[in-house]
Amino acid sequence: MRYSRSEIIDILLKSYIAYYDITDYGSKREPLRALCEYYEHAEKYMVSRKISLWSADREEFIYLFDVPHLTLGAFENCKKTAYEDGMERLHIGPGHMYSYITPIIVCDTCDGDAIKTLKKCHIYKSFQFSLHGWMDFHAAAVIGDSDRIESNRAGRTTAKILKKVLYSKK
Repeated sequence: MRYSRSEIIDILLKSYIAYYDITDYGSKREPLRALCEYYEHAEKYMVSRKISLWSADREEFIYLFDVPHLTLGAFENCKKTAYEDGMERLHIGPGHMYSYITPIIVCDTCDGDAIKTLKKCHIYKSFQFSLHGWMDFHAAAVIGDSDRIESNRAGRTTAKILKKVLYSKK
């Protein structure tokens, strides 16, 4: 089932709205179409909240990019935008468990070298030797003309979710 870029982005935003805080930029920050933010805090305490045994914070930032034709330069631009903005949004410190920065690039067509670079993209950072958690970079591309979804190694679960949301028969 073939969708246009705008239909794919609308489907994704509708599926994310239940779990994420969404900022839709429209055409203000092209090619960035929307930012989806997810925050989770878990804590175990004893007797009262003043005596905390442990806490864990999880964050995810999904950047939806709308690109007609994905080239190597366009991919590098999207990667840089997502990484720099995502790193500024992280809340690193005691209790931080992990954060995911996830650019999802929705395009009609793409160059082979752009997909090859996307698949090889690997960005991982640990903070204070993982005592303050880590950050992983999940990248994915939805290619509208062929119904393909490509991702880097860390983004395989993102690709599975995208396939389920976009192409499962309802």
